[in-house]
Amino acid sequence: MRRHGRGHVAELVLDRPGAMNAVSTEMARCLTAACDALAADRTVRVTVLTSTHARAFCVGADLKERNALTDAELVRQRPTARAAYTGVLELPMPTVAAVHGFALGGGFELALACDLIVADGTAVVGLPEVSVGVIPGGGGTQLLPRRVGAARAAELVFTARRVAAAEAAGLGLVDRLVDEGADRDEALALADRIAANSPVGLRAAKRALRLGHGLDLRAGLEVEDAAWRTVAFSGDRAEGVAAFNEKRTPEWPGA
Repeated sequence: MRRHGRGHVAELVLDRPGAMNAVSTEMARCLTAACDALAADRTVRVTVLTSTHARAFCVGADLKERNALTDAELVRQRPTARAAYTGVLELPMPTVAAVHGFALGGGFELALACDLIVADGTAVVGLPEVSVGVIPGGGGTQLLPRRVGAARAAELVFTARRVAAAEAAGLGLVDRLVDEGADRDEALALADRIAANSPVGLRAAKRALRLGHGLDLRAGLEVEDAAWRTVAFSGDRAEGVAAFNEKRTPEWPGA
């Protein structure tokens, strides 16, 4: 885990180069532990999920490891694997994935668990699980339709097809398409821009966006109001208003 800028942007790095970042049981444990640490760190305003591998963000579950597991071992391993994806999904601060190369299966699900996805021209994304006899199990069947709609998600899941960068951007599978090799820099620059804002406001806004999604309008507005109340009387709100009136950059207390 690395820090950038003034220390308010954390970089969560996928680094299992010998397996193109395939998610093994041990890697899942490490990812969960890193997410637990990030979630507890109130100084982190934005997290960027990146990869050290030149040709892959993450190729999904470690199928070599899975092939060696008995049914009983697979049952025991499931909570460990699931916790890794949930850990990224439930990070309380905004998250940005920087994707290049292959982001397939669980790899794409890690990106989908983030709030925003920046991809370069080499990116290839997809949820091919049905082609090996399973289904997306890291949140893909729920997160993908929230991005692209039910029918589009069904087509992508049922066909198991891989989608190249340009089409992925057109379909809304990724949010920003950048030049080859620029995904990490662009994601960090975006994170720096986000991190300039109130940490209390950012976390509350994320909570409202996540919890309100899928609710009817009346219920969603109640979620928004509850989130508003958590920031309305905060030090960040007082500092933000004072800085605006004094025409200066805010110095957020983060509380």
